[in-house]
Amino acid sequence: MADGSPEKIDSPHEPNVDDQIQTPRPVPAHKTPEKAKIDVKHVILVLSGKGGVGKSTVAVNLAYAFSALGKQTGLLDLDIHGPNVPKMLGLEEYQLLGDGQMLVPVRMTGTLQVISMAFLLEKKSDPVVWRGAIKMGVIRQFLSDVRWGSLDYLIVDLPPGTGDEALTIAQIAPNIRGAVIVTTPQDVATLDSTKAITFVGMLEIPVLGVIENMSGLTCPHCHGTIDLFGSGGGERIAQEHHVPFLGKIPLDIKMREAGDSGHPFIGKKQDSPTWRAIDEVMDRLMAEIEKSD
Repeated sequence: MADGSPEKIDSPHEPNVDDQIQTPRPVPAHKTPEKAKIDVKHVILVLSGKGGVGKSTVAVNLAYAFSALGKQTGLLDLDIHGPNVPKMLGLEEYQLLGDGQMLVPVRMTGTLQVISMAFLLEKKSDPVVWRGAIKMGVIRQFLSDVRWGSLDYLIVDLPPGTGDEALTIAQIAPNIRGAVIVTTPQDVATLDSTKAITFVGMLEIPVLGVIENMSGLTCPHCHGTIDLFGSGGGERIAQEHHVPFLGKIPLDIKMREAGDSGHPFIGKKQDSPTWRAIDEVMDRLMAEIEKSD
């Protein structure tokens, strides 16, 4: 819906979605996995070397920004053990439905659809206790067995690090345009983000750019900038690895409040340094994608 509220999904019936999630057959180590069948022009991976850097916040706002431009956008939450995307979009109460043949994504707006493990949990507090082989099969199903339709962009929010989820999506997703690396400025975060850049390079996936998140806090009293986590770390690793630097996003309580309330921060234009910073990051990222076309 144009106002950003989620649309109800009409389905003739609601089969048990768990029946449509099948236990996968392992792929032999020597065999390259087949690409998943999904009609998408651009797959964008959003990853970080460590948790707590605001990666999901960036992924949600990226997806919302692309959809606001009229692009048919899918947002795939692959943080299987800690799926937060539905909370950040106000979709917590939704369940993933099936139409008897395929899974139906939850539609946030006319141009934004979402798939998340959270939609399959009976209780939001339930943990997902799966080994790698099961996760690999479910990731394939989230691509091939979902009625995505024709997408301009699929934004993939990956869990921290370089484990099964990142490797699987990198191997089976078609038309990967590149990866966005999210970091905070401090050394412990940039060290792990360097590993993420190296990982992406090993898979021959281009790095579309590095985003330095939580880069400075504006004091509400004196309006000066407080570098809580240091400054310049993201820009430094981008220079060291010769990849684009997409920009800095300040630490902003309003951005945190937007995520907690289920409303993407970028969705409402504001006269604030944070909104302008995110808007500029989106513009630079779009330019990098267009370069690769």
